[in-house]
Parts: sequence; C-alpha cells; structure tokens
Amino acid sequence: MRPGLSSSVYKRMNSKDFVGDPNRADDVSDRLLNPMDQDIGNPSWKPSLPHVCIATVSSFLFGYHLGVVNEPLESISLDLGFTGNTLAEGLVVSMCLGGALIGCLFSGLISDGIGRRRSFQLSTLPMIIGASLSASTISLVGMLLGRFLVGTGMGLGPAVASLYVTEVSPSSVRGTYGSLIQIATCLGLITALFIGAPVKEIVGWWRVCFWLSTVPAAFLALCMEFCAESPHWLYKRGRVAEAEVEFERLLGGPHVKLAMAELSRSERGDEGESIKYSELFYGRHFRVVFIGTMLFALQQLSGINAVFYFSSAVFRSAGVPSDIANICVGFAYLSGSVLAMLLMDILGRKSLLVGSFLGMAAAMGLQAIAASLSDQGSWHVYLSVGGMLLSVLAFSLGAGPVPSLLLPEIFPNKIRAKAVALCMSVHWVVNFFVGLFFLRLLELLGAKILYSIFASFCLMGAIFVRKNVLETKGKTLQEIEVALLSAV
Repeated sequence: MRPGLSSSVYKRMNSKDFVGDPNRADDVSDRLLNPMDQDIGNPSWKPSLPHVCIATVSSFLFGYHLGVVNEPLESISLDLGFTGNTLAEGLVVSMCLGGALIGCLFSGLISDGIGRRRSFQLSTLPMIIGASLSASTISLVGMLLGRFLVGTGMGLGPAVASLYVTEVSPSSVRGTYGSLIQIATCLGLITALFIGAPVKEIVGWWRVCFWLSTVPAAFLALCMEFCAESPHWLYKRGRVAEAEVEFERLLGGPHVKLAMAELSRSERGDEGESIKYSELFYGRHFRVVFIGTMLFALQQLSGINAVFYFSSAVFRSAGVPSDIANICVGFAYLSGSVLAMLLMDILGRKSLLVGSFLGMAAAMGLQAIAASLSDQGSWHVYLSVGGMLLSVLAFSLGAGPVPSLLLPEIFPNKIRAKAVALCMSVHWVVNFFVGLFFLRLLELLGAKILYSIFASFCLMGAIFVRKNVLETKGKTLQEIEVALLSAV
C-alpha cells in the first residue's frame, strides 16, 4: 500500500503549475531554489536503500547466469550428447550474449513505455522461462533456446537497473548505490561458482543450478510490486502528482518541493515528444552519447574479458587448482567492488576511472613482460598471476562500475533510457567481437603484443576520461545536465 502525502508538508502542485504556465514555473523554481532559503541538508539514504537493493537483484541474476555454465559445462555436454564439440560448447556459453544484445537494444523503448518497475518484472519472465527450459531440456537445441531467452532478460534488467538506481538515489549517495550494481553482479558470479562445485560428484546437478536461478527472479518480480516507480519517468509521462508521492517515499517530505522544482526546470528545456534513436547521433545530445559509447567500448577493449576467460589456465600453470583460481579472482573482484563503493562519493567518478585505467595498463604491462620472459624460468608465471589479479582489482575499482553509473547521470531525462540502451548495446557488441577474435589474435600476434595492445587501450581510456568526462559527484541530475549542455 502506497503512502499518501501529508498536506502539512507542502501544498501539492499539479502538472499545470509546472508545464502549463512557464512564468509560474520559473517563479516556483526560483523561489524554491533560492540559496537564501533555509538549508534542509541532504536527504537521508535510508528510505531509498530498500528500493535500490531490490533493483540490484537483476544484476545478481546477470552475474549468476554469466557463470552458471562454467563448472557444469562438461556435464551438460555429456548429458546432452555434444561432448568434444567445441562449437556447441561455445554456443552454450555465448548464446546468452546474443539474447542480451536484443534485450538491451529494446530496453530503452520498454522502460520508457511501461516504466522502470514493470520493466524489471518483464525482464524476469524470459529468465524464469529460459532457465526452466535449460534445466529440463534433453537436447542441445533446448539448451540454446533457454540460454537465448535468459540472455534477453540479462540485457533488459541491468540496463533498467542503471536507470532506476540513478533516478531514485539521493545525489549524496548515488555513487555508493551505483556501486551496489557491480557488487551484486560479483556476488552472482561467485554464487554460481559455489553452487556449481558439486556438479562432478552429483549426477544431473547442473539442472539444479538452472532451477535455483528461478528463485531470485521470482523474488525480484514480486518485490518490485512494492517498490517506488521512478519519479523522473512519472514526471516525463505527465503524472506529476504520482511523482511527488514517490519523491516523498524516496527522499522524505521536506525535500519534495526542491526535487520537483529542479525536475521542472530541467524538463522545460526538453519540450516535445520522445526522441528517436537516430536523433542521438546529432545535435546537442551527440557529445554525451559519444562519451557514453566510448566509455563502454574502451571498457571492453581493455582486455578484462581475456583475463576472465584465461584466469584458470594461468593459475593451473602456477600449480593452482581451478576452484582456488576462481576464488582468488572472485575475491579480487569483490574487494575492488566494495572499495569502489566506499570511494565513489569521496574521490568521485572521474578520479576512479582514470586510476582504474592506469592500473589496468600497468597490469597488462606486467602480463606482457611475463609473456616475453616465458623461456627464462618459472618465475614469470607468478608475475603473470600477479598482473592478472591486479587487472581484475583495478577494473573493479573504476572501469567496471563507473560507466553504468555515470551514463544515466550525464544523459538528460528525455533521452536517458534510449541513450543508456544504445551505449550498453555497444558494450555487448564489442564484448562479442573481443571474445570472438581473441584466440585468433593470440595465435597471430602472441601474448606479448596482444597484452601490449590492451595496455595501449587502457592508456587511451585514461586520457579520454581526463579530457572528456565531467565529475558528477554530489551533483543533482539537473545540475549535471545544465553543465554538460552549456559546454556544447
């Protein structure tokens, strides 16, 4: 049951007060944003935290489904009759990527059309159906279809989560809350690895791994029914009174007037109907869209997926079992994610991004050096292990969590959903091609040159962030929009 607003808190203003009379809206905004007014401080972080935590379940599912086939793949291939078929094994692993691209491409239209809450609930349907199909199938075709369906939910859910967490979080803790998305993804990966551990001892355990994923998906769908809708989406749809109600739930009554006035001032510069995807490539919005797509492209070109793909092989060469290797990588990833959460609203997004890319460049440099010294004793293996763990740690400190947080912050409300969908689609496309060509490039160029190329992309990322990215720490979404558009 949704709480109503106390009339003692403030006098409710309907949509005509804001959008029907520009002069009145200006007067309201100026009066409410007057710095001489009494300072009511930052909103409390407590009211919005439960809503954010529920939203990050979609990221937990994302991480879980990425890792759910790692340990059980051999058992799956044996039971479904494609043992030794590397192409089929590769499809089982990567089919969800194709589905994720489709889901991500449509996430902007869906989240703008039916709202953030309903989009979360919609994303759970293909995850539940796909996981159930994969768990019960007796053929490779059924497994691939199930993985594709799960992928569409994986593409839709995290994209909506980035929007939702940005739009419901107080500006003072938005960076911290945004980091919870990566922590949830990491926890999903680790959970999948631990749940998959008994697969070699228990016949058919891989089916249980898929069945278990339906539980958090159903939990997300149910709990979203009681979560707040994004006030930004409601205002954009002309449902101003409902936006006020949700702002009170998320920020507290004393902050509703200021939040509504800032949103009104921002929206008056975005008159007209919702834009088309083609309009993102020109005009005043092109710069922020270009920054977003480049951040995700550089994130994937940094070589982090190559590190994840071959971590077990590197550890095995050092005499470390694969399960211990997974724990080490997972611990490095989780440690960096937690540290990023603590530092996001202290050091800021830009500083963490620059430091992260520089750290990854150094880590890739270590691995390139280790590859060049492979014929000079076994100690180079430990150098490679150190470089790999440093790369994972550096990635989780900035290049991992910041882009998905920063993009919804820098995009105006009018284009936010579609722009995030476009940029995250670039992530999936580059991810796919890096995975597709990595082994071939490794054969043609060798590890030394390839890791040097990755290090170069990391340095490019640091330079790009330094020159183009605006620091958004502690700023409201409307302040960020004004700052970016004034720089065009």
